[in-house]
Amino acid sequence: MEYITLALGWIVFYASHTVLASLNIKRKFRLWMKGSYKWYRLAYSLYSTLFLLCLFVFAAIIVPYWLFEPSEGSTYFGYMLATFGTIIMVKSMKGISTGRFIGWRPHDDLEEKEELIRVGWYKHMRHPLYAGLILIFIGYFLYVPNMSSLIHLSALLLYLPFGIYYEEKKLLSIYGEAYINYQKIVPLIFPRLKK
Repeated sequence: MEYITLALGWIVFYASHTVLASLNIKRKFRLWMKGSYKWYRLAYSLYSTLFLLCLFVFAAIIVPYWLFEPSEGSTYFGYMLATFGTIIMVKSMKGISTGRFIGWRPHDDLEEKEELIRVGWYKHMRHPLYAGLILIFIGYFLYVPNMSSLIHLSALLLYLPFGIYYEEKKLLSIYGEAYINYQKIVPLIFPRLKK
């Protein structure tokens, strides 16, 4: 039953993430919140962080059901993937204002359009943060090969096609032709080996 609850928790987390990040919902919140909308991003970040923390704490208190015995090889490979995923995510954030991303620098993100980032990891893939998350979750599963970490990974992999679809739709509506051209040149998550 705990594993079903964990899976449902991930469904609610990812669904709310997509809904609360959509432009239509943001516009409705801006009408409702008026001048306070500039704090929406911070409220969204706090909500997401607390929800994630609750999911991981809940997963940690479930009696683990081990899928296989971790070996030195799986542990090492898990560390390596998670480290590489973390590097991708950290380097991807270089061109992004962390204060604006998290929301502690209040702004109206519906009014103030940021420049489309096409440097760093963004010149190799359109969604490096998602690529980093995939590597981290696979690495975590190899390090802790139990049912909880499999649910974490499966939920992410099942969510990503939907999350990316709505993210791309939002970016197309914000950047228009510039994003269409960017889509033609840069792959979604997996970088091309040859130009």
